[in-house]
Amino acid sequence: MFRGVNPLNLDAKGRLAVPARYREALHECCGGQLVVTVDRECLLLYPLPAWEEIERKLIQLPTFNPKVRRMQRLLVGHATEVELDGAGRILLPQPLREFAGLEKEVVLIGQGHRFEIWSAPLWARRREEWLAQEAEEEELPAELGSLSI
Repeated sequence: MFRGVNPLNLDAKGRLAVPARYREALHECCGGQLVVTVDRECLLLYPLPAWEEIERKLIQLPTFNPKVRRMQRLLVGHATEVELDGAGRILLPQPLREFAGLEKEVVLIGQGHRFEIWSAPLWARRREEWLAQEAEEEELPAELGSLSI
């Protein structure tokens, strides 16, 4: 289970040092084999077995629907296997870094079975927008009605 907000820096080669607290779990669940792909504004980082399950589901969807084809092209088309090196780093491919606007400062966000990798400035802006939206909304979505925090 991956959780937490982790401010990090990319090195000059575009490598991201995965925080030590996640490394053992990543070696246990996937031998350090990961897949990185695009989302709307960030990158998604999955352990390889979790990604393979999602990929299987994606490619089984009917391709007659243009929205499904677009999602397949983006997610599967950009999916790139990466591996934790001996120092616990992964190399983020240049095209994916450009897609997400990643430069030096990034944020790794644990999302349960995956991570999101955001440009730090964009993450800060979006987080503030989401907090402001939440303050304006009067009711919780029905899906959250039974959740007690």
